[in-house]
Amino acid sequence: MEYFKDNELARKKRYCKFLTIKNDPKVISMYKSYHAKGMVWQEITDGMKEIGILDMEIYLHGNMLFMIMETVLDFNHDEAMLRLAQKPKQKDWECLMNQFQNSEADSAISKWTRMERIYEMDQA
Repeated sequence: MEYFKDNELARKKRYCKFLTIKNDPKVISMYKSYHAKGMVWQEITDGMKEIGILDMEIYLHGNMLFMIMETVLDFNHDEAMLRLAQKPKQKDWECLMNQFQNSEADSAISKWTRMERIYEMDQA
């Protein structure tokens, strides 16, 4: 699901997604190390920005990953993720991450499940 965030500084879309990784402390530690500050390949970050992702955060609870992805307002999720999958280093990154994730899919669009928002504090 996509959600619009409106404030005086920016209008953007927000996507929330989840994925599980293997429930093994060593696997979890390695996954975290690949996502530590400065460790994600620059080509991956650049590719996300090129397709309209403004910000992304990933949180971990046990072996459950929760992603918050904020995008430009005219972002078309499925089209953009297909474009991202075609970026030169993206497939290499996805193959590397596959060893940690509970998914057989080879692209982010197939691995991460979009979540439905059921509550917003100041909704009209």
